[in-house]
This record gives sequence, structure tokens and C-alpha cells, in this order.
Amino acid sequence: MGRTREFDTEAAVAAAVEVFRSRGYEATSIQDLVEATGVGRGSLYAAFGSKDGLYELALRHYAQGSIAGMAERLAGDAPVREAIRGLLLALVDDTIDDPARRGCLMTNTAVERLPGDTVAGRIVGDSFDRVAGLVETALRRGRARGELPPDADVTALADFVTTTIQGLRVQGKTGADRRRLAAVVDTALRALPVPG
Repeated sequence: MGRTREFDTEAAVAAAVEVFRSRGYEATSIQDLVEATGVGRGSLYAAFGSKDGLYELALRHYAQGSIAGMAERLAGDAPVREAIRGLLLALVDDTIDDPARRGCLMTNTAVERLPGDTVAGRIVGDSFDRVAGLVETALRRGRARGELPPDADVTALADFVTTTIQGLRVQGKTGADRRRLAAVVDTALRALPVPG
């Protein structure tokens, strides 16, 4: 009869997220993960199979939480520009409020691991697609209320906003200050078409 797992798997995955955000995949050792999670090396391998297995779960965990937060910001009846501005400024604040400037695990993974890591590529690509889908839904709602021109290409606009999100996250890692990042947000909002 197998032994009962004596640690909280979800807590271990959440701790691994923070290590991977701070150090990246390559620079993170199994010993780093042992120390961060408080789970012994053998138990980590038994639970997750490998560093790759834990990384995959960390990516999925991070994406789920991140996307849920974005969905909450974009839901509701606020005007579409206000909702998107609130989302983008919240991401700027998250960046500025993190003294280590660890950035977004999805963005970091795209830069560090792709295109070579196909599993990570699928998770990151799906995450970016889901973000674009949330933004597109908000833009469609805004277009239906007359906040955008009837012929506005909401799919292209959603991709533009998603690309802006990733750019803000990369710029944030380089140490850009809030004023500079907020100016990018304002510029992005001016790019959204207005009804004739």
C-alpha cells in the first residue's frame, strides 16, 4: 500500500510559481524547489515526476489565477475604455508594487522557453488566447453599446490590447517607472477607434 502524500500539492505548486517567476526555468534547481516548497526531493519527484512536470503545473496554476483576475476586471457594465484602462493600470501597479520586478510567468516563459518547449508553448499560447478572448468579449459589448464604431475589428483590437499587456510586462521588468508605463496605457487607449 502506497504512503499518503504528506504535503499540500496546491501550496507546493504555488510556491514553485514564485521560484520560477524569480529565477526562470533554467536557473531554478531542484534544490531551490525543495527549499521553497518544504517538500523533500524524493517527494517532489514522486508527486510531479520531474522539474518539467512541476513547471507545467506552475504555469497552469499561474495562468488560471491571472486570467481569473483579468476576467473579473473586464466583467460588468463599465464603459469598455474604462474597463480596459482599469485592467492595464492594474497590471502596471502589479509591476511597480513588486520590488523584484519578477514580471508575469507567462511572459517570462515565452521569452525564455519558446519556441523550444512545446508544452510550455501550448500553455502560454492558450493563456494569451484566453486573454485576447476576454478583451474581445468586452470590446464586443462596447461596440454593441455604441462605444466603438459598428465596423470596429474587435478581434484585431483584442490582439492589440493583448500585445500591449505583454509589452507593459516586459518594459516593467526593465525598470520602467509608473509614469512611463501609464503613458503607454494612455497611448493604447487612444488607438481604440471612436464612433463617427
